[in-house]
Amino acid sequence: MSFAAEVFWERHNITEKIFRKAILLTVGSEATYTVQTMSESSSSAHLGSTAGIPLSPPLPRRKVPLTRPLRHARYRNIWLANMVSNMGTWIQTFASAWLVASLSKSASITSLVQTATYVPIFLFALLAGVVADAVHRPKFLFFCNLYMALCAGTMAVLVTTGRIAATPVLILTFCIGIGTAFIWPAWQAAMSGLVEPDEVEAAATLNNLSYNLSAIIGPALGGVLFGWIGPSALFLANALSFAGLLGVYWAWWQERTPQATVTEAFGERFLCGVKTAFGCARYRRILRNVCSVFFSTIAFASLLPVFVRDVLHMQSSTYGTLMGCLGAGAVIAAFFLPQVRARIDKSGVLAGALVVYGLMLVTMSLSRSLLLLVPLILCGGMAWSATVSTLNAAAQLSFPAAVRARTLSIYLFVMSGGYVAGSVFWGQVADRFGVRAALAAAGACVLLNALILVSGNRKNPL
Repeated sequence: MSFAAEVFWERHNITEKIFRKAILLTVGSEATYTVQTMSESSSSAHLGSTAGIPLSPPLPRRKVPLTRPLRHARYRNIWLANMVSNMGTWIQTFASAWLVASLSKSASITSLVQTATYVPIFLFALLAGVVADAVHRPKFLFFCNLYMALCAGTMAVLVTTGRIAATPVLILTFCIGIGTAFIWPAWQAAMSGLVEPDEVEAAATLNNLSYNLSAIIGPALGGVLFGWIGPSALFLANALSFAGLLGVYWAWWQERTPQATVTEAFGERFLCGVKTAFGCARYRRILRNVCSVFFSTIAFASLLPVFVRDVLHMQSSTYGTLMGCLGAGAVIAAFFLPQVRARIDKSGVLAGALVVYGLMLVTMSLSRSLLLLVPLILCGGMAWSATVSTLNAAAQLSFPAAVRARTLSIYLFVMSGGYVAGSVFWGQVADRFGVRAALAAAGACVLLNALILVSGNRKNPL
């Protein structure tokens, strides 16, 4: 979204009200989010502090309307532009995975698309967190997004000129992943800083909603267009989808907002972030859950192209439809997740979501019917939305803004490590025992995660 569009939002209240009503129709008119806010009686003493930085304690619940973060103009503009960019990302994710599946019959090679996406995040996440706490974030985010747009454009050129194989796709996917690694901590810290503390969980859910609205449209559109206009046009579409974010970040950058003041050396900032994150028992529990959950759940994204090709014996349109079903389920979840969170704590929500997702994977391994798979994956998408938004919000609410990017980078490091290990592992299992066996085993692991969460977090909730 351009700077002119931001001025438009500021000057035209009627249009803003119409926009808010449209969002309410999307997520439910009574949608509210239960979040934690600081009370006068709360104290961080029981959590202690690390490196002289007070930690944010679990706080009493309060209902916040899901759309409240949208009252902040800059958050709203970034949210809209990011949804368009997410759509391009989903189109490219679809095109890359199906292109590699078309070029190679190996499940382990196809699963390397997910590996190539998350290996750079695993390698650079900690560095990115330290950098994000020390740079002028609008300027930094502008150049990171520009770099990713150029990578996507390069992939489009390679496909157009006929110089495409699995290896170049994986290399450029890796390059885009580097951009993601540096963007994510800065973006999360910047977004949570654009809203009030009691709006952070609602903002996290809106971000997830944006991502999953794009996840419905992107793969479905990619599935239809892949065979019609080819993958090069899809990669070009992703490159162009960054235009809105570049406009918003450029306008923000030109406002000359104060740059972060850095008084510590790089190594000191890095160690401070690590000590702060791992010195908090609650955050360590979050990280353990993140690693085990994402290790198991990545099986779906890694193996779906192979499942469609080898088990269903169908084409790219079916793959796009099933990917879109996961996103559609995540959007549907916005209707009832606020009411669920008002009654159940984070650990309970996460455990229930993992049960549903695990059962989806197990049942999927036993079925060849699209009539069953479509509603099944819709349910899995609902569970996925609850899982991601719960873990993300728990991580964001754990620490103050001064170290948030560094501690979130550790969250990203652990998450991507689970993704990398899981994508490689489940690809190997599928090559050796078949894709159905791999999906069933992954589902069993997700169910085991839910059991461990319920039994281990009764006294120590997220």
